Amino acid sequence: MAHSTRPRIVAHMSSENVAPGVSAGGRRPRIALRGARTARGHRTTVATGATRVAALNDITNVPKASQASGKSSKQHVADRCMVTSSTTGVLTAPAPPPSSRCAGMTSNIRKRTGDTPTPGVVRQVVVPPCRVKSQSPTAPRVALDVVLSADSENPQSVSEYEIEIVNSFFREEASFMPRPSYMETQSDINGKMRAILIDWLIEVHMKYKMQRETIYLTVNLIDRYLSRMSVLRKRLQLVGVVAMFIAAKFEEITPPEVGEFVYITDNAYTKEDLFVMECTMLTTLCFQMVVPTASHFLDRLMRANSCDTTHQELVHYIMELSLLDLRMIRHVPSFTVSAAILLSNELMGRKNVWPATMMHYSRQAEHALRGCAEEMRVLLDAAPTSNMQAVAKKYMLPLHCGVANMSFSSPRLRVST
Repeated sequence: MAHSTRPRIVAHMSSENVAPGVSAGGRRPRIALRGARTARGHRTTVATGATRVAALNDITNVPKASQASGKSSKQHVADRCMVTSSTTGVLTAPAPPPSSRCAGMTSNIRKRTGDTPTPGVVRQVVVPPCRVKSQSPTAPRVALDVVLSADSENPQSVSEYEIEIVNSFFREEASFMPRPSYMETQSDINGKMRAILIDWLIEVHMKYKMQRETIYLTVNLIDRYLSRMSVLRKRLQLVGVVAMFIAAKFEEITPPEVGEFVYITDNAYTKEDLFVMECTMLTTLCFQMVVPTASHFLDRLMRANSCDTTHQELVHYIMELSLLDLRMIRHVPSFTVSAAILLSNELMGRKNVWPATMMHYSRQAEHALRGCAEEMRVLLDAAPTSNMQAVAKKYMLPLHCGVANMSFSSPRLRVST
């Protein structure tokens, strides 16, 4: 009777996904005990290094023990490969794995040298210290070129790659800008309708406690979609809701469900309407969702400006007011953020409103930002009496330091009427 053979299944599992002491196949692996006997009958003790570094704990993969002792990586590997004899206490190298080629080479050497192994004796191997090429001390960098101190303390900021990421944002932000004059080609909607829509979306954004990145990406999606497609007035709210639906799924950990977006529109649209518009918007924008927005520049530039909590909330207040103004879409995100910080420095009474540090990090000169900052000051002055009060009510709350209730006087930035 023929015996049936079952295929052998080997599970490829990473070490961090397997319980301690359990192998990938479900059995407990054999553990090499200290003092185990070698092929020659001698007890050896493996001098293991530091414990395994956990995933995402240290991206350099350098064991902590070697760092503390000041050893190089080559010396650390050499120490782990050494074996200590229990009889002589001499640090020796372990025997190579048995192979026919190695065995033949060893026998030839013994015939020529007359060296025969003595039972019960472990040969001492002298390992020369690793030669590490001396490195000349690097010259200290200019203070403006180093990563901000707060970045190195926060692992979420990936300070090792921050400069490359920021350079990429500055390089690509102009590629994902809406057409500044797109409203001229829209026959059924205008800039005021857009402002009312975004003011309502900011209120929805605050109700569901979404991240700041979500509202900036939402406005970017709306403007880019309207730059390419003509939309009827009765479908404008659907475009805004779907843009926030996409942005929330991209930025939020637990985004609102599609039924909640149907509810906030008072059932003006169905789930099917939202799904169809989602596919249409993604196809129109070629699925380009990873785009630089103002939120990608706010944190870094505010830290470079040494903003405290109140100062930060003031910058956010100015930026969200500028989202309602259609004229602001002609500026790239980094430019509007820089202009908002310049205006906030004036309002907070700083003597040097645009120091060299800010010029370096923002890559903008003060005279280039002056016109945009003056337009923002007009929006700030008109906010208390505007018909759209979602942003002002949001920043009247103590959570945002009540910056909307603060009064400022800055004749330097006032626009003559």
